Amino acid sequence: MSKIKPYKNSDLGKKEQVTKMFDTISEDYDGLNRVISFGIDIKWRKKVVQIVKETNPETILDIATGTGDLAIALSKTNATKIIGLDISNGMLEIGKEKIKKQGLDNKIDMVLGDSENMPFEDNTFDAITVGFGVRNFETLENGLKEIHRVLKPGGCFVILETSIPTKTPYKQGYNFYTKNILPVIGRMFSKDKSAYKYLSDSASVFPYGEVLNNILRKSGFISVKDLPQTFGVATIYVSSK
Repeated sequence: MSKIKPYKNSDLGKKEQVTKMFDTISEDYDGLNRVISFGIDIKWRKKVVQIVKETNPETILDIATGTGDLAIALSKTNATKIIGLDISNGMLEIGKEKIKKQGLDNKIDMVLGDSENMPFEDNTFDAITVGFGVRNFETLENGLKEIHRVLKPGGCFVILETSIPTKTPYKQGYNFYTKNILPVIGRMFSKDKSAYKYLSDSASVFPYGEVLNNILRKSGFISVKDLPQTFGVATIYVSSK
């Protein structure tokens, strides 16, 4: 898989570039997400919460938590502790404000950290989620191995990620939307012109469906299945350890 990075002329590695990008766009990010996905991303997150809730976890880790949308949604489970981990301090600060406003400080902790080198012991969490974050990992396999390490045996791992519709006419509609409309929306909303180009470019080359299922299996996960959402523009991957 070719490494797509946010800033073509930068000497920084992907990890540093992604951190810088999310710090820059953190204030626009929530509003822009709602517009880009027509608000359907809220529905997808609810599905992830439902899947996780059925496993009755006490501890949940939400990786690449960003401004904490999924971590906050996961407070609807019976978990006693939820940790949101992210590499971008800018995103975490906005997340902390949202958590405070909703009175969830005692349930959700926001932690600055690298998903490929996490500050947690082996077998720590009952459930781990990543919402629209695995494609920002510097090295996908390293990130998945690290997730496998900190997940408890029998624990539930759920990914929500963009994918590409394979059926006509959704495939053609999706291509038109991502190439022509998405960059325009990104430019209108955001200070950072490269950021939204990166977000759509990285989605276009990221493995999805059975290809990602197989990468999960290679990383040690079992009972892997994928559940395409909304004609396949996003997919939920469910697996276990």
